[in-house]
Amino acid sequence: MHGQDFGVFIGRFQPLHIGHEHVVREALSRTDHLIVLIGSANVARDPRNPFTYEERLAMFRKAFAYEMANGRLIVAPLDDHLYSDTAWCGEVQQRVKRIVLEAGNRGGFAVNGLADFNISLTGYGKDASSYYLKMFPEWANIQIDSQYGTFSSTDIRKQYFQRIPAVPASILSPGIAEWLEQFKLGETFRTLLAEREYLDDYPKQWGRGPFVTADAVVVQSGHILLVERGRLPGKGLLALPGGFVDPAERVRDAAIRELREETGISDGKGQIPPAMLASFIDDGRTRIFDAPTRSLRGRIITHAYLFRLPERRKLFAVKGGDDAAHARWYRIGDLSAEQFFEDHWSIINLMADL
Repeated sequence: MHGQDFGVFIGRFQPLHIGHEHVVREALSRTDHLIVLIGSANVARDPRNPFTYEERLAMFRKAFAYEMANGRLIVAPLDDHLYSDTAWCGEVQQRVKRIVLEAGNRGGFAVNGLADFNISLTGYGKDASSYYLKMFPEWANIQIDSQYGTFSSTDIRKQYFQRIPAVPASILSPGIAEWLEQFKLGETFRTLLAEREYLDDYPKQWGRGPFVTADAVVVQSGHILLVERGRLPGKGLLALPGGFVDPAERVRDAAIRELREETGISDGKGQIPPAMLASFIDDGRTRIFDAPTRSLRGRIITHAYLFRLPERRKLFAVKGGDDAAHARWYRIGDLSAEQFFEDHWSIINLMADL
């Protein structure tokens, strides 16, 4: 029965280029509907993910206005789950199921649920980032024979984020090239360029690691203690109190030291001494976070410690210090992923059982 075939194409599209567009058009020639899931939809801007989900959605609307208007192309966000492929797969499956059943119900096809539809993954398996093509054995595979051209979004970003930015119009749709021309004139572009230059210089000054850091996940009465980063990289983003381990220092001691230096955490008697802070650590929850891509600075492996402070109506006093612009208690329910530096939101979710 017509209208029962769906393709699924997953990517970050940072930015959308004619190689991606080739895959979309080729997939639409082989299936009735194509679901595009835009990955890294829940992260703060950085040089690897410079454009928000809403901006990338707008790129698709510029390139595929007709296909999106008639419902053949459906675009939706997909969050990162850096430390759980299972959680990421689950979100993909849930989003696809919801979209397919909604579209099927509109067409009168969804009688027996997903069993009424043929679902296929779409892609060209260009590199290790396309490993997801093997993660959904229940779906068929629409393999596009070859990529359109020899370039990637990484190449585009490398040319674009420079002092004299280049917009490679020959490999971008006109509307997207025009949007990038405007974007490079704004303050957001200047901030991203400054961070790109900082990150380019970082390994020249410090090497590529591996480096060891310690982070403090401090919770009290439904709140979590966070700092706002006062310098590059990630200036203005929220982060866990933490930093690099000194050569003659134990990792656990580094977490306590950084917590005291960056927040000045105090009770009614003054700044809380290290031994008392150590007594608040839930040792059973200590965890290493070592995703190779967790930091654009290099290979940085962090050890996170969960500090469970006593429940009380008046939270411990804090103030910014060291390289933090400020330290502040935040209601956990008010926070969202795109406010955070690097993988700190993932760490909080896994450490604090959010």
